[in-house]
Parts: sequence; structure tokens; C-alpha cells
Amino acid sequence: MLKLADSWIWDSWYAFDGEKHHAFYLRASRALGDVNRRHRHPYIGHAISDNLKDWTVVEDAVAISDAPNWDSWTTWTGSVTRDKAGTWWMFYTGTSREDGGDIQRVGAATSKDLMTWTKVESNPLTEADPTWYEQLDYNLWHDQAWRDPWVFEHEGTWHMIVTARGLTGGKYGRGVAGHATSSNLLQWEVLPPLTDTESGFGQMEVIQIEEVDGIPTMLWCCGPNELTPEMRAKYPSGGMFSTVGPSKLGPFDPNQAVWFPHETLYAARVVQHQGQWYMLGFIGGPDDDFGGYICDPIPVINNGRGLVPTGN
Repeated sequence: MLKLADSWIWDSWYAFDGEKHHAFYLRASRALGDVNRRHRHPYIGHAISDNLKDWTVVEDAVAISDAPNWDSWTTWTGSVTRDKAGTWWMFYTGTSREDGGDIQRVGAATSKDLMTWTKVESNPLTEADPTWYEQLDYNLWHDQAWRDPWVFEHEGTWHMIVTARGLTGGKYGRGVAGHATSSNLLQWEVLPPLTDTESGFGQMEVIQIEEVDGIPTMLWCCGPNELTPEMRAKYPSGGMFSTVGPSKLGPFDPNQAVWFPHETLYAARVVQHQGQWYMLGFIGGPDDDFGGYICDPIPVINNGRGLVPTGN
């Protein structure tokens, strides 16, 4: 378990350096009083573990930039990958005080050792293209979604998957896996969504794509109030969902999602340790009854349709 006495923790992402696991996570001071204020006061924290259970907290990885800048208000959820030259890249979400904080963009920082991070000069790197993705419209949503980047290499091309919303469908069916590609991790082309609208999800948050037990798997979360009424009737607590496809680029159909049977687990990732896959996420759901800590690793398997606890 990763729990801090002075800070709430929520979304997290992980990297393995060959010996130790590194957890990067959003944290905010409990002195804020109201847990909902955490969203506008985060730092990207960092902790290290041998076993995914016992964590040593080290100095924070990334903080906001001075204004004016694309990440002058918040630094939110991301992912870490390593290029062929051995440089680590952290892609993360930023919002700006200059535009009211409601337009999300993705940028990056790099590191040689996972400890000291330097933001790239060409930030931000991607944002929602109106050709394919919903723009800021307060009649629909409170933000312009383009966040939680998950970056991986597939057949010689880098792919970025983000939380986004498409242009068609009802309010609670527009959630999609946004998609961009790159040859060098710096220049990106935004493409159509990797999933269709009318997904049953208003938002597909903190998306991850991995081959779990040899099966290409997409994992994401959604709060109960952001599901379609039909989905909310089936999954009243919201939470973690997954589905499978023929490759790491799908196609993935969220309407075939498997719900992970845990009512308070949210924004979880799958991480491999000694050949076994585990799920780690924060406890408390998106807002209510907020726990604010990362759970102990939960062993999981892929049953051919999605992720379930080991033994199910």
C-alpha cells in the first residue's frame, strides 16, 4: 500500500527500470481540507518499490510551470516509456491558468535515471483536433478532454492513447480513446479515435493498453455519473472496465467491456511483477468517500474477455 500522512494520492502510473518499480502519482496536500480541491493543486509524486507493496517515497517528479505556460495550473495523469537510446519519457496532462484551466493538452518531460525530469521545449505536444474530437462546450461538459496519455511503441511507430470525447452520440456515449502517432516522440499526428462513440461511457479515463496473458487488452475507468443510464443500471458504482482486441491497436469495443469486481477501486493500472500481472489503483472512487491511497497489488488474469481477479 502507498499511503501518505500529509497528502491524498489518486491516479498513478508505473515504470520498471530492470530492478525496481517506480510509481508516479498525483498527490495533493490534505491541508486543502476539501478533497475535491485536489484537482487544481496536484504535484506528480514518485515512490520506488521492490515488490509493488512496500514503497519508499522520493522527491516529486514534476510540478507546474510558471505562467504563462500550457501547464501553469495543473500537471495531471500520464505514463512513462523508454526510447531506444535509453531516455525515459514521461507524457503528462497539463492545464493553463491563461485559458481558465478547462482545455487539456499533453506534453512531456525526459530523464536519464527516472529521478530528475526536464520538460521538453516544444511542449505541448498534442491537443484535441476539432476534426475528430469535441471542443470546449459548457453546454455539454465542463472541459475539453485530452488527458491521461498512454504511450507505447507498436510495429515501429509510437502511439498515444488519451481520454477524449468524439463528435457524435449522446452526452454519455461520446467517451473515446483518442489516438495520435509519432516516429520520434516529439512530433505527433492526431488521428481519429481508436474506439467508436456510443460507447456507453461519457469518459474513458486513464486508458491503458497492454498484452495481458498474451491478449491485447484495453483498461479504463469511468465514474457512475458518467455512464449512460443503461450502463449505470448494470454497474451502479462505476469503476474499472476492460475489453480485448486482436492487436494492441484493436479494434476494441467498449460495449463488450468486463467490469472489474471492486466497487471502490479507480484509475488502476496493470503492472507485471515476476511474471504475474497485478492491478494497482487508488481507493475511493472518483470523488465520494475518498480514500486517497494506492491499494496493495491485486493479482489478475485475462479470461479471454477482459481482466478479472485471479481465481475468478
